[in-house]
Amino acid sequence: MTMTSIYEAIKADTANHVYTADGIEPLYQVSPTAKVLLIGQAPGLKAQEKQKLFQDPSGDRLREWLGVDEQFFYESGQLAILPMDFYFPGKGKSGDLPPRKGQAEKWHSLLMNEMPNITLTLLIGKAAQDYYLTDKRTLTDRVAAYQDYLPDYLPLPHPSPRNNIWLSKHPWFEKELLPDLKKLLRGIFDY
Repeated sequence: MTMTSIYEAIKADTANHVYTADGIEPLYQVSPTAKVLLIGQAPGLKAQEKQKLFQDPSGDRLREWLGVDEQFFYESGQLAILPMDFYFPGKGKSGDLPPRKGQAEKWHSLLMNEMPNITLTLLIGKAAQDYYLTDKRTLTDRVAAYQDYLPDYLPLPHPSPRNNIWLSKHPWFEKELLPDLKKLLRGIFDY
């Protein structure tokens, strides 16, 4: 399958018919030249409305963590983004609902096959980590032990402002992990 045919298949999937009927497009960012893959939760409502992932305070923080600007993030072709669900799953009692099950299983491997240059996958948040990592560690334990998952994966917390308390409780994240992440990315990216 090609990237275009996969996109059309996602829209035609019966699991997504409500979104397609409402004219809502699946939201992800792929490129055959991508070297780093970001796997996150699911688009928020604002991202779905703008049709642009991480175009919010979470994205600003994420780009700061990565050491890249907005233009590089969206236009370089070196970064790909696959949410665990390509559509906003709705609001819950304490925030957005978790990604719907089944979307990553159906579509991630097909899209990854079209991106042969991926050398590192950043797993952003618990849903992505639980799907791609087989251990039973907590998010905090995984992030603290990030070197255990290299060179294939690097687990990260979600960059949401809701995680400010987590960040303040774990100063090692900004002091140790982020400098290592930026150094690793400088070795991967052409910039």
